[in-house]
Amino acid sequence: MLKMSSSWFRVALPLCFAVSSVALAISGQIPAMPTPLPAVIGLCSVAGMALILKIKVENRTLSSLLSQHVAVKVVGWLGRRQRRKLEADTLKVKEVQQETLLKRLRKSADTYYGRQYDFSSIKDIKEFQACHPITTYTHYQDLINRIAAGEEKLIIAEKPLILAMTSGTSGSSAMLLSTKDTNTEFFLQGVTVCLDAMQQAFPETKSLQRTTKFFYTPTFRQSEAGIPIGPNSSTPASSRHILNLYTTPAPAFKVPGEKDTLYLHLLFALKDPNVGTLESNFASTVFYAFSALQERWQELVEDIERGKISTALSLEPKVRAKLEALMKPDPQRAAQLRAHFQDGFREIAKRLWPHLNLVLAVDSGSNQIYGEMLRESYCKGVPFYSPFYAATEGLIGVNLWPQESERRYLLCPRSMFCEFLPESSLDEEAPHTLLMEEVKEGENYELLVTNASGLYRYRIGDIVKVVGFHNQCPIVEFQYRRGQMLNVRGEKVSEALFLSALKKAVAQWPGAQLVDYCCAESGILGDTIGGSDPHYQVFLELKGVRRLTEEQRHKLDISLQQDSAVYKSFRIKGSIGPMRVQLVAEGAFNKLRKQMMAYSSTSPNTFKMQRVLRRKEYAEFLLGKTIS
Repeated sequence: MLKMSSSWFRVALPLCFAVSSVALAISGQIPAMPTPLPAVIGLCSVAGMALILKIKVENRTLSSLLSQHVAVKVVGWLGRRQRRKLEADTLKVKEVQQETLLKRLRKSADTYYGRQYDFSSIKDIKEFQACHPITTYTHYQDLINRIAAGEEKLIIAEKPLILAMTSGTSGSSAMLLSTKDTNTEFFLQGVTVCLDAMQQAFPETKSLQRTTKFFYTPTFRQSEAGIPIGPNSSTPASSRHILNLYTTPAPAFKVPGEKDTLYLHLLFALKDPNVGTLESNFASTVFYAFSALQERWQELVEDIERGKISTALSLEPKVRAKLEALMKPDPQRAAQLRAHFQDGFREIAKRLWPHLNLVLAVDSGSNQIYGEMLRESYCKGVPFYSPFYAATEGLIGVNLWPQESERRYLLCPRSMFCEFLPESSLDEEAPHTLLMEEVKEGENYELLVTNASGLYRYRIGDIVKVVGFHNQCPIVEFQYRRGQMLNVRGEKVSEALFLSALKKAVAQWPGAQLVDYCCAESGILGDTIGGSDPHYQVFLELKGVRRLTEEQRHKLDISLQQDSAVYKSFRIKGSIGPMRVQLVAEGAFNKLRKQMMAYSSTSPNTFKMQRVLRRKEYAEFLLGKTIS
């Protein structure tokens, strides 16, 4: 952590918040700060004015442009400083990891949990591993419930900022603690470093163009002790100090429904031909935004032409009045947009916004297919940057190579203490773990973390592949979630393996483009589908194809056999039956997404599609949408 005076934080942090591009999950988590000192603004005013004069801007005040310029400069400086610190840490990973671990233990030594495991007496990593077991969520569940009810100093020394709900991608949602330390480290070690990497790779992102950020106001509830329960991600409320840097005006975030808020995101983005960045937590959110744009573009263009907002939106009168006060008839822009849409939606992003510099969103893991579809169609020709590898548990890694197609993340040695469980040992009762300096390139491991918010030797369920080292520090690629494996006979087909086989098969289906997919093991459907041999039920949404032949369906099974010798052996023996491939109607996965979010109370900001369905209701829902 940087050693800075409190006066520095009072000045620098509000400036940091003004950077719109990558304040993904932290901006509002640090307490509100006073207005920057006039002297600081004065120092940068000449440079700020020079930049302001170089770009065409609409509906921007001088103060907002100048504060954004100062913010870019300040956070750029902070990012370079943090990057140097990270570089130094990668040269002494073992030492830094032990410092990080002992710092966590000392802070929690006087808690109920710290006394139980005698944290105050632990002097090094070996002693910690010897006295503390490998854990999963059930180990903490009762203690977290007691914290939610009002008990203090059970696991962490302070009261949590929120009780953060995980997305539940590979099972039921878990409720974890989120602390100020977690969020501060995410900002300093993640946001600022990725900003530095982004600006080096894409210098045009330093401009004063606005960002369109697709995010929504989530629903929070209160625990018995009054602690907020909800997603631990950036929200309009947490980003309230920087909303003027986004194309969507603040009153739009008073609208409760995702559908209406998305319409307003699109409406005000279309009004501004100078949008510089499209941003969201995940590429899936950007993809669904363009899908909605393709469906509703005529309505949006009419609103811009008339200077009014569609009556189809359920808006409170005061909210509608505030938003329409920002509208004015613009037939010229409407004509431009109409012509672009009539020319089709391939490469539409670059035609709507000729100065678009970047799409900023995570497009690895379960979001890989959405990133690929965006790059091939809507956003063709626009660079993508997937900045972080993070989870509800905290920051895990940063992507220092924005222009590379493979999404690689350098582990952050001061964010969490990490251990690695070899893939071959995942099911052992007492497995041996490795440290950062002990892992091998080319091998897969499950990550275990000890973080700043009360998790110790915690299995987060992510399997990563070590693809290299930066000095002594591992560089990883996300592979799959443990709970998202297909496994009817012990074959263990991962998400990455299945998706690779699926993409090869779809490439052999003339005119077909993959929109979305998921699978279910036949056991969860029982008698619904008949047949006795266990098999995979595969649900596909495709563009360009309305029907699949039996030969085409069979190609998917063959493709997986070619990629997985274990699956092939079970198929040859007849222990696993042939896949049953169902083509579902257009929009089926968007409807499933809404059903999943409603069931799990997941926010659109944090939702990730489940690739292996574990609930019978979801599989039956897609069966009901089958068209071939």
